[in-house]
Amino acid sequence: MPVAPLCNIQCNFCNRKYDCVNESRPGVTSVILSPGQAIEYLRLAVARDPRLSVVGIAGPGDPFATPEETLETLRGVREQFPTMITCLATNGLNLRPWVGELAKLAVSHVTVTINALDPVVGARIYPWVRDGGKTYRGEEGAQRLIDRQFPAVAELKALGVTVKINTILLPGINDSELVPIAERAKTLGVDILNCIPVMPVEGAVFEHIVPPTAAEVLETRKKLAPYVPLMHHCTRCRADAVGLLGEAMPAKASADLAASAQLPLKPAEVRPYIAVASWDGVLVNQHLGEADELWIWEEKDGMPRILEQRRTPPSGTGYLRWETLAGLLKDCRLLLVSGAGPKPSQILEQSGLKIVQMDGMVTEGIEAAFRNTDMTRLQKRWGGCGLGCSGQRQGCG
Repeated sequence: MPVAPLCNIQCNFCNRKYDCVNESRPGVTSVILSPGQAIEYLRLAVARDPRLSVVGIAGPGDPFATPEETLETLRGVREQFPTMITCLATNGLNLRPWVGELAKLAVSHVTVTINALDPVVGARIYPWVRDGGKTYRGEEGAQRLIDRQFPAVAELKALGVTVKINTILLPGINDSELVPIAERAKTLGVDILNCIPVMPVEGAVFEHIVPPTAAEVLETRKKLAPYVPLMHHCTRCRADAVGLLGEAMPAKASADLAASAQLPLKPAEVRPYIAVASWDGVLVNQHLGEADELWIWEEKDGMPRILEQRRTPPSGTGYLRWETLAGLLKDCRLLLVSGAGPKPSQILEQSGLKIVQMDGMVTEGIEAAFRNTDMTRLQKRWGGCGLGCSGQRQGCG
């Protein structure tokens, strides 16, 4: 279930910017779901295929870059589907603080990707690591990541969790690291190790890396086999994969995924209205920070219509403005704007209000929203507002 949008490290073999239906690799997803949307998606998936028995979270970012969303999703799975096997995959940087919570939620399988024990090697793989709001580069960042990974593994094993280590074979970079990783894994009782050949990805730093041959992969695995059992059937699943290993994602599952992404962020709440930031009520042409009023739309007898206009809280109060606005829009499930800063968006979305930054006619966005159809084509393709946006009516950061 793709509920982890952010990552706290950068890998030179990874590029998460692109989504192609023909790609099957970690870091790729068509949509991001909120925890509530994810549970509704799971409900649809189980109804379509009752054989479904395992639910995992593997991105498209790292589950513990946004631990609140990850844990809320896992709690929802445990409450609604108590017999479901749950698992997740992580780089391990921020895993350790949540190990106890995972055990309480009966998460039975955790995968940790470990590609180096030497920070010099790690620096060639990870250009930066973000921890506690600070970015660490080079060997300093790599060392911080390496120091966190195996201690988290040890705690997982102490609590009886099945642990898999993923190790990506990068020829000429980390060849010498794989046996020491397997040796360390053995001492901690790791259950299985998955040695994966690197996959060149367009746009990544290592896009031109020459992947190992099948013979080289086999030879490497032979060296690792004495230390820990090996996995041989990895299919490099997408973050939104569903179905059986080796089979294409069913078309109906893709449709269910897209439909779930159009639901309110908290589907259980009754939020019938849609808010719009617009100068004239015709085009979605107003930045959230500039809007003194929002147009509120409802659906009546199957037709969208304007219900009222609501004044937004006054500017100059910083983040309090967005917290107050969240309360004023507690009956709205969606807000259409031409732009919104990351912090206002975060505050409003935490309250259950989904933000869509778009261009075009208000009616086009409203009709798509009330019909729960895909709004991707309406959304802006630019990077959004800067971190400095705090609603002071001074434009984008």
